[in-house]
Amino acid sequence: MIEHRLIERMIAVMDRHQKKIDGGQDPDPRLLDDIIDFLRFYADRCHHGKEEELLFRALAEKPLTQTMRSAMERLISDHAHSRKLVGELDELNGKLRSGDGTATGGISRILAELVIIYPDHICREDRVFFPQAMKYLDPQEREAMLQAFTDFDRRLIHERYGNLVQGAERR
Repeated sequence: MIEHRLIERMIAVMDRHQKKIDGGQDPDPRLLDDIIDFLRFYADRCHHGKEEELLFRALAEKPLTQTMRSAMERLISDHAHSRKLVGELDELNGKLRSGDGTATGGISRILAELVIIYPDHICREDRVFFPQAMKYLDPQEREAMLQAFTDFDRRLIHERYGNLVQGAERR
């Protein structure tokens, strides 16, 4: 849940930028690059990655109620939807950089949608899903999960920059 606080700060940045765009200001492609990078790497690969690859997998082995199983499936669906939107935002930012002014409306629309869906998603996780999920894990499992999250983060940073160097080597 701590990671949600940083995501919320970026959502506030996105909200301000979307409102500026709707007020007539041109989208800032560099800011959009930062937003896209943050959403892809931190929010999705890091945060959602830990949920999907560690927490949800562990919970899938538990005798979840149908309500909990449905809530988890909805969270996974949210993740997929946000990935799709971020991909579209990236495409539109590329069009914007190449001088296609028609991309502005789509950029504003996607930012506005992300600003709505992320807080709802976070609220459902923080207030309902995570507290209920912890009831399915005993203290040793919770401790092991926290260690697995730390290990995941450690591997992730090496993965990210290993891929960056490999890409640079190919150029």
